[in-house]
Amino acid sequence: MNSKKEIYKNITFILSHTSHPGNIGSAARAMKTMGFHNLELICPEKFPDPEADALASGAGDVLEKTKVNVNIEEALSRSNIIIGFTARKRELSQEHLPSHEVAKKIIKLGVSNKIALLFGNETSGLSNDEIQHCHYLGYIDANQNYSSLNLSQAVQVMAYALRQEINLNEFNTSTKKRVIASFAEQNGFYGHLEGTLKNLDLYDEVQGKRLMHRIRLMFNRIQMDKDEVNIFRGILNQINKKID
Repeated sequence: MNSKKEIYKNITFILSHTSHPGNIGSAARAMKTMGFHNLELICPEKFPDPEADALASGAGDVLEKTKVNVNIEEALSRSNIIIGFTARKRELSQEHLPSHEVAKKIIKLGVSNKIALLFGNETSGLSNDEIQHCHYLGYIDANQNYSSLNLSQAVQVMAYALRQEINLNEFNTSTKKRVIASFAEQNGFYGHLEGTLKNLDLYDEVQGKRLMHRIRLMFNRIQMDKDEVNIFRGILNQINKKID
């Protein structure tokens, strides 16, 4: 098995609520020049669109395979690790890493895990709801006095950083790698936990969302595998049985 090819296959670029179809085409072109082909969208304002086709400029095959998702849960359901990109660090936030450090983390995880790189809307960036689903946050170390990058430029920078890191590494696929629980499995656990906290009267309607956000951050740092998720859900099942 060519593990470098596997890493390229395992990385998906996801653009959320894109306003301008030209940015979708330009992002597809940026990806293809670096060897990446997996592009997904969340509720784009316009797609398919002739402007996207024109700016793809030879990357029409990437656009043809691009999947459009109705919400973030659908878009992330096939991923194990989610990395969101935001210029500014948020309150109660995950690790906020420069692009080269993000690339190093992805290379370590990418042989065995499906990686989603999540980019927000051109104007508003990632929402707080989108950020809470991320295991890490990344940023591009740009001029602090003028750090605004076009969406497709940000995609190009990350695709290049990843390609450089892939080229620098040798990969041993004979050793079994740890596979992180899928987003759907992790999200199912969070829903199960929230329901259990409500059954225990430990979920305050005012502070509950903030509590669950902190819990998500904690478990995202742990990066549970499927067996660990099942262990915790088994414990929750027993708690709920005792309550009933």
